[in-house]
Amino acid sequence: MSSPFGSGDRARFQRAAAVNVAGNAVKIVVEGAVGLAFGSVALVADAAHSVADLVASAVVFVWGGSRYESADETHPHGHQRIEPLTALLVGATIVVLGLLLLRESVLGLLGTHSPPRKSLLLVAALVFAMADMYLLYWYTELVNADLGSTALTALAVDCLNDIYTTIAALVGVFGVFLDVPILDPIAGALVSVLVVYQGIEIGRENVTYLVGAAPPPGDRERVVAALRENPAVEGVHDLTVFYDGTDLEVEVHVEVDGEMTLREAHDVETALVTNLRALEDVGDVHVHLDPSGLGEWKDAEDGGSG
Repeated sequence: MSSPFGSGDRARFQRAAAVNVAGNAVKIVVEGAVGLAFGSVALVADAAHSVADLVASAVVFVWGGSRYESADETHPHGHQRIEPLTALLVGATIVVLGLLLLRESVLGLLGTHSPPRKSLLLVAALVFAMADMYLLYWYTELVNADLGSTALTALAVDCLNDIYTTIAALVGVFGVFLDVPILDPIAGALVSVLVVYQGIEIGRENVTYLVGAAPPPGDRERVVAALRENPAVEGVHDLTVFYDGTDLEVEVHVEVDGEMTLREAHDVETALVTNLRALEDVGDVHVHLDPSGLGEWKDAEDGGSG
């Protein structure tokens, strides 16, 4: 029986996002029902955290796959920025939910909520939630191993962090059994803070992709190394490497022998562009050839006329 998502990278991406939607929905139902039934702020907070996860995975499912669409007249550079924009919305949603949960936890610490009632179902629901999130994390990482999607990475990190927040909720529930009910809202507050931090980190990373920031120095160095592999290259200058969505865009001036023919120069340029585009995460490449010895370049540290 064929998959409703089809085949290929986009299908695998959407299938992973759909599994995250289903996994989070199940967790919300189980934790939310038990938490509300027995009055546990920690369980309700953890379930509400998964509401943010559900929204996040749904957004990734609906929009994230756009990165696999080819360039067109309205998006001549492709759709690479759709994915970090999706992940940024995920982060913002998580921050808002975390702040709302923190408010509820503070109210619990102030005594405005009744302490939760003891029940082993509280523990069972949290153990189920941890198993659910671990399986989601494992599956998402498995699918993303060769896709390299930042949106799926955000979902996988979210699943892993869910395990930590559920452990915190479990501590709060144990407080109920030890007749220390204040541990429940304390655990809820801790979960909320972790949720807010997680959302901020996801947002910070993806803003970098959206504003066209420079990548880590190692990416620039491997671009220079790839250029210098070509024996015709005598120097590299005016090199710019920046994010275009999650892809890297490269603009560079390369110095070659000024006596070569136009056809020879064209072949060199084609080889350089092809070699750079073969590098991991590199998308668009723009190479300008200069005759060596003119001394017009400004980035001497990138090789000069070497």
